[in-house]
Amino acid sequence: MILPLAKLGTLALKTFCKPIANRLKKEAGVHPKFRQFIVNIAQANHRITTNIQRRIYGHATNVEIRPLNEEKAVQAAADIIGELFVFSVAGVALVFEVQRSARSEARKEEARRQDILAMKQREEEIAKELELLKQRVNEIEHHSRKQGLLGILQFKHENKQADSNPVATS
Repeated sequence: MILPLAKLGTLALKTFCKPIANRLKKEAGVHPKFRQFIVNIAQANHRITTNIQRRIYGHATNVEIRPLNEEKAVQAAADIIGELFVFSVAGVALVFEVQRSARSEARKEEARRQDILAMKQREEEIAKELELLKQRVNEIEHHSRKQGLLGILQFKHENKQADSNPVATS
């Protein structure tokens, strides 16, 4: 149940981010200082990706790389900015989900600790009750050895009389 909801939430998040990313792309190309900044970023990205591609395909990497024209650089940088925005939103959502999951696990662990503590306390109570019962059995055995078989019968007879005739307190 939670997995389909998580996928649906991720899809909704991406859907909401796309228009914002497109707006960022459009605004990025308008402001002159920011435009020059993103052109420099796009040119650097172009050089890095071209060198990586050349190394992958085994071509020479010491060849001069022609820079992109300004419009292509602005478009490439705007695409990078849009993708970075979507990626950062998804990253924040992921961090939030991990923290939520960690808090949930911590609550479960605390509940387990409380259950274990309650079981240990119950075990101690049962152990004390068992000790009391053992003491009573030992007392009865000791009393029966002293009195013999007649002592046991008399002890049972006294207990029955004590139960049927409660003693009046003044």
